[in-house]
Amino acid sequence: MTYIFPSDEWTAAFKDQINTSPAYKESGATWEAGDVCFVVKANPAIGLTEDQYIYLKLYHGECQEAKAAPADEAASAGFVISANYDRWKQLFRGELDPVRAMMMGQISIKGNLGVLMKYMKAAKDLLECGGQVSSTFLGE
Repeated sequence: MTYIFPSDEWTAAFKDQINTSPAYKESGATWEAGDVCFVVKANPAIGLTEDQYIYLKLYHGECQEAKAAPADEAASAGFVISANYDRWKQLFRGELDPVRAMMMGQISIKGNLGVLMKYMKAAKDLLECGGQVSSTFLGE
């Protein structure tokens, strides 16, 4: 099945991919640094009229919860990673390295960067899980 990114169905499929990923299970095995929120910035040109928030409750290599969240809950996550729609598409497709994107200001991150750098392999594995979800991207 193919899911529109972002949607509740896509987020549920993303959670399933995370929880069946041996790579993420290993790379995130010691993660206790807090929840993660992906912020997909609004893009009215493709029909995304408001920012979208994908909230992930991650712990020890598992995704305990994945959901769309309101802005105030999203802001409370230990890590908030924001990017425009096209950047998320590139990240999930493996066309953009997250470290490079961060260094070039193509994504913004709120949270302890030292901790995030320690878990960069887990972050890349999360993005790969997103890339494994059969996705339809708006505007294509």
